[in-house]
Amino acid sequence: MCGIFGYVGKRQAAPLLIDGLKALEYRGYDSAGLYIVGAGCAKAVGQVKNLETKLGDGFSGNTGLAHTRWATHGVPSEVNSHPHSDCEQKIWLAHNGIIENYNELKEELISKGHKFVSATDTEVVAHLIEENIKSDSSFSEALLKTLKAIRGTYGLVISSVHEPEKIFVARKGSPIVLGIGEGENFVASDPSAIVPHTKRVIYLNDGEWAILTAGSYQLFDLEGTEISREPQTIEWSVEQTQKGGYDHFMMKEIVEGDNVIKNSLRGRLDEVSLEVKLPELDSVANQLKDIKRIIITSCGTALYSGMVGEYMIEELAKVPVEIEYASEFRYRSPIIEPGTMIMSITQSGETADTLAAIREAKRQGALVVSIVNTVGSTIARESDAVMFNQIGPEIGVASTKAFMSQVTLFALFTLYLGKIRGTINEEMYKKVVQEIIALPDKIKSILSRQEEIKLIADKYSRFEDFLFMGRKYTFPIAFEGALKLKEISYVHAEGYGAGEMKHGPIAMIDENFPTVALALSDAVYEKMVSNIEEIKARSGKVLAIATEGNTTLSNLADDVIYVPETIEMLEALLAVVPLQIFAYYIGVGRGYNVDKPRNLAKSVTVE
Repeated sequence: MCGIFGYVGKRQAAPLLIDGLKALEYRGYDSAGLYIVGAGCAKAVGQVKNLETKLGDGFSGNTGLAHTRWATHGVPSEVNSHPHSDCEQKIWLAHNGIIENYNELKEELISKGHKFVSATDTEVVAHLIEENIKSDSSFSEALLKTLKAIRGTYGLVISSVHEPEKIFVARKGSPIVLGIGEGENFVASDPSAIVPHTKRVIYLNDGEWAILTAGSYQLFDLEGTEISREPQTIEWSVEQTQKGGYDHFMMKEIVEGDNVIKNSLRGRLDEVSLEVKLPELDSVANQLKDIKRIIITSCGTALYSGMVGEYMIEELAKVPVEIEYASEFRYRSPIIEPGTMIMSITQSGETADTLAAIREAKRQGALVVSIVNTVGSTIARESDAVMFNQIGPEIGVASTKAFMSQVTLFALFTLYLGKIRGTINEEMYKKVVQEIIALPDKIKSILSRQEEIKLIADKYSRFEDFLFMGRKYTFPIAFEGALKLKEISYVHAEGYGAGEMKHGPIAMIDENFPTVALALSDAVYEKMVSNIEEIKARSGKVLAIATEGNTTLSNLADDVIYVPETIEMLEALLAVVPLQIFAYYIGVGRGYNVDKPRNLAKSVTVE
């Protein structure tokens, strides 16, 4: 969940390392540090800019590594910041992941005279390499022995005075990408930091390690056998990771909503013939025809997009669907019978729990189809088929545009699946396609009301507790709306199915506990109105999300935000937009950096 960047070449490393960390700061920002061969190590608590101010002219050198941290073991402090070193400070390394057996390794190393200075699990790796060098003839052999001894997950970047012209890299469960330049090479935990320098990249697979010099790279497996792999080219540009005049990436990415839909549809929906084509699924089409059960598994916002997908698939494709928290899936002894398909959803493609879930599913013989934003990511590579979002990088930690794309792809997948299985009639198929095509303009109309939503957010910003409720297709949006508010404004918010309100949550309602009610003009509208009436009878304040043209709710709710009309199956894509904007303005109004919410990181690569 932290950010790693490394460089070996002819340029001065320090400014490159700082820029790399700034590009990765959304992955971790409680402390930062760097090591440059010949210059030494510098660390600072807080943001990367704090580290930058500590660097002087003395930090000169052409090879180095850097790290921005999201704490797992040990509180944020300089001593716990990466890079970490061995006793003699000859080996320096940065690490993403968790070393599960670090305590037993640490005790053994202490018994041999090693002295530890931090509370981290990472430091043990440096000392273990130091210990192994005593008996091994080369640094590579000592590293390989170390990698075989540690258990857990790691993305490691290592520099040593033993071989100062090289950077050593290793990966197991935590993403690492190599950037192949001209007379210089890079390594990072995310390609966004590499793109400004080169678009030629190599993604390390689990159980692989590499040696980088200024003019070469070598890949190996854990047996020491060399691997041959050519670089691939990143298609998106560095401009796509910049704010474009907005104060925060989050707002930029919300405003991109209409283009997110268009990009997700690109190459998949013919607006003339009104046909959906998913060529990325052609290789598994025969299996999809006979699927008997689908399990959607993911985490956080991606899981809520899957909940929307569950309704879509069951309604139109007529396949039983289950939703599973990826973090629980493999621990409950899941029964995966023949004919079961697993769908995973992930923006990063590296989410540890989701990766573990699909590996368990594949172990039991399931077909795995994934929705992934990051090309080359582990989940993309390990799935049987992948629908890529095609929306470019998402920088804001609180996911917005990825959610929009994920739900859009679920709609396309539903139509594709319904068509090949013969469960959807032509009239309904065309109607859904036409409504999908109309979505970008409808989203733009919501975005044009930002100032109106901001005024409502200002009105509600003093409250510390919220209930979000919805039914059917807006049921998952209640969870997603509550999650966004929690993530970036640190306000307590709960998502609930409105039908569950009388089974507990209504006890909390009073004049200081407002409800955000998703009351669109659909099949469950009248039931939502009844829920709102019950809240108002208990002096609760209500902010309603309603369909344009509905005048009834303006007389019942305290405030109303209107969204355009669409078919029930797609209303989640419209209802979520004002909730994203609402959460954004409450977070900003409270003075928080909504791009970097506390305690959270963009890519959750540890369990």
